[in-house]
Amino acid sequence: MKPGVNLTYIILDGYVEINKYKYVYFLVMLSAYILIIFTNLIIVYLIWIHKNLHEPMYVFIAALLLNCVLYSTTTYPKLLIDFLSEKQIISYPACLFQFYLFYFIGPAEFFLLAAMSYDRYVSICKPLQYSTMMTNTTIVFCLIIAWIVPACHSAIPLIILSRAKVKLCSFNIKGIFCNNAVYTLQCMIPSSLALYGVFAVLDIVVLPILFIIFSYTKILIISYKSTKEVRKKAAETCLPHLLVLFSLTCLSVYDISIVRSDFPVTARFLMTMQLFVSDPLFNPVIYGLKMKEISKLILFIEFKKCNLYLLFCL
Repeated sequence: MKPGVNLTYIILDGYVEINKYKYVYFLVMLSAYILIIFTNLIIVYLIWIHKNLHEPMYVFIAALLLNCVLYSTTTYPKLLIDFLSEKQIISYPACLFQFYLFYFIGPAEFFLLAAMSYDRYVSICKPLQYSTMMTNTTIVFCLIIAWIVPACHSAIPLIILSRAKVKLCSFNIKGIFCNNAVYTLQCMIPSSLALYGVFAVLDIVVLPILFIIFSYTKILIISYKSTKEVRKKAAETCLPHLLVLFSLTCLSVYDISIVRSDFPVTARFLMTMQLFVSDPLFNPVIYGLKMKEISKLILFIEFKKCNLYLLFCL
């Protein structure tokens, strides 16, 4: 508790050699943040301006990459401020708000990947019904569900933790941001909140993963029985989604388990940084290189830049 101010502050003590390397941390993370914003938004922009990409699959990709930018924005600005601050602290209300945003925007990626898997399932397994099943209404409905469900789920623990009768016995988080480590601050975690946490993991993580696995299993079966062209189409469109799902699942398992594990401070710090860097940078690389139509546009832009540079030099 800060003297003279009726506001509770939480110490973030997961940093390693912060006074010694603060400028290095700041420059590296600032560069990563700028790169995340640029790489994700450039693909979103390409999808927006090219009418041939105004298809359900690319709309979902644009939503996913935009979600990555929002996900990064929940943590990067505070991290950059902390790197240059004498004390790495955050008010308890701000900590809860960051907790809410992190578990609202992060799990939305699972729902967006589930929407993509459904789109691929309909496209490959029911091609004749694709235009009637994947309408604009269906796309909008999937996008709304992808953000509304995690938002509602995250609101419930936020409301419980915000109540005055929930007392804090610790003011120290072994981390660099407010994730589920906020539960370790409570004197006693309400049993209802513990049960709800299990339900939330099943509802917003496990169920979308099972749906995705089911969809791609059906696609694999249909593709195996079909022509070479169908198998090629399935591989080109489904592989990037599966790679992103694998990466996201690994990061989610780490985020859930880190609070209950006794990692060394340095290992915890380096592993936590992967939450902020890997996924937001991995997604645009995968979709920019593996999705044929997007990679064509990127190569075309690079070709035009090279031609303009040569003309300028001549």
